[in-house]
Amino acid sequence: MRELLFLTHRLPYPPNKGDKIRSWHMLQYLSRHFHVHLGCFIDQESDWRHTHAVSALCASSRFVQLHPIQARWRAACALLGHQAMSVHYYRDVRLQAWVDGVLAGARVHHGLAFSGAMAQYLDSGAACALTRVIDFVDVDSDKWRQYASSKAWPLSLLYRREAQSLLQYERHIARQFTASCLVSPAEAELLRQCAPMARRKIHHVSNGVDASHFAPQPTLVSPYPAGAQVMVFTGAMDYWPNIDAVQWLVRHAWPALRRQFPALQLYIVGSRPTAAVRALARSAGVVVTGTVDDVRPYLAGAALAVAPLRIARGVQNKVLEAMAMGKIVLASPQALEGIAAQPGRELLLARDEAEFIHQATLVLNQTVLRDDLRAIGARARQLVLREHDWQRNLQALGGLLDVSAAAGALAEPQA
Repeated sequence: MRELLFLTHRLPYPPNKGDKIRSWHMLQYLSRHFHVHLGCFIDQESDWRHTHAVSALCASSRFVQLHPIQARWRAACALLGHQAMSVHYYRDVRLQAWVDGVLAGARVHHGLAFSGAMAQYLDSGAACALTRVIDFVDVDSDKWRQYASSKAWPLSLLYRREAQSLLQYERHIARQFTASCLVSPAEAELLRQCAPMARRKIHHVSNGVDASHFAPQPTLVSPYPAGAQVMVFTGAMDYWPNIDAVQWLVRHAWPALRRQFPALQLYIVGSRPTAAVRALARSAGVVVTGTVDDVRPYLAGAALAVAPLRIARGVQNKVLEAMAMGKIVLASPQALEGIAAQPGRELLLARDEAEFIHQATLVLNQTVLRDDLRAIGARARQLVLREHDWQRNLQALGGLLDVSAAAGALAEPQA
C-alpha cells in the first residue's frame, strides 16, 4: 500500500459533530487504500481516551494538545501581519516538525488536509512535491462574512477583516494544491466564483449518513414525558449558527406556537450549550439537555425536527440524520443547502417567522393527514439512502487521490 499524510484540525473521533463525522468516515475510507500518517489537534481533554481507536487505523499518528489561550494569542498576532486569524489559531511548531519528519522518513506521495487551516502544513518545502488535496468542506471566508453581517461593531469589523484575509488564503491554497474539494456542489461553485483561476481543480465530495444507525426504530425508548408533543433541535450548542437559530426560534416563533399549543415543548439537544443557550430554558416549555449519549431517541420521539438556521454553509448533518430516521423536518433555506430535497415532498420549508409558525401548526394540528406525514418521512429517508451513502460519495475523494492506482499497487504480488 502507498502512504498518505492526513491532517485534521480535530481528532476525527468520536463522530458526534459535523466535522468529526466527515473526517472519521474519510479516515476509515483512506485506511483501506493507504498507510495513513495522521496528524491532528486535540481540543477537548475527553478526546484523549479515543486516540487508541484512531491510531488503530493509522501507520503512524501525532496528537497535539491545542491550548485555547495560546491559540487565541497566535490568532491575535495575525492581526499585525494582515493574515487570517483562523489559520494562525492552528499554527504549531510541534505539528510542523512531525510533518517534516514524516515527509523526510517515509515514502509519502499524497497529502490530504482537512479544513483550510491545515493546508498551511503542506504549503512549503518537501510537501510541495506531493499530490496535495485540500478538503475545505465549506467556504469559511463566506461564513465569516455572514457572521460580520449579524454582529454589531466592533465584532462586525473584525469578522469582515477575517473574511477578507481568509478569502485571500483560500485562493492561494486553491491555486497551489493539486485539487480542492467541498461538501456540496453549491459550496464548490461558490469557491469557483471566489477563485476562478483554480476553478478546474475544484470538486465536491458530498456527505453521507450512517443510515443503518439513523433509521426508524419504533422500539427506542422516548426521553420525553408521556403524551408530550415535542419539537426538537439538535446540534453542537457552542456553535454560533446553532446558537443564533435557537435564539431566533425562541424569541420569534415560539411565543405564537405556545399560545396555540400550551403543552408544546421545545427540546434543544446538543453538547456544550453556552450561557445564552441555557438561558433559553427560562422560557416556558423550553428544555436544554446538554450532552446526551444518543440523539436518536430525541429525534424518534419528536413530532417535528426543526433547523431554522439563518447562518449556514455546507451541509447540515442534523437535517440529514432526522431525514434518515424518517422524521418530518422543518428547515430554513440556509439549512437545506447541499441537500437535494424538494420542499413539500421530502421535508417542509420555512423562509420566515410566519411561514415557520404556519408549517409547524399544520404538523402539530395534524392538519396535514397522518398518511401524508408518513409519506414525507418515508421519502426523506429514501432520498438520504439514494444521495448520501458514505462509501459511494467518498469514491470522488478517492479519484482525487488516485485510489485506483493505490488499489493496483496493493494487488501486485510481493517480490
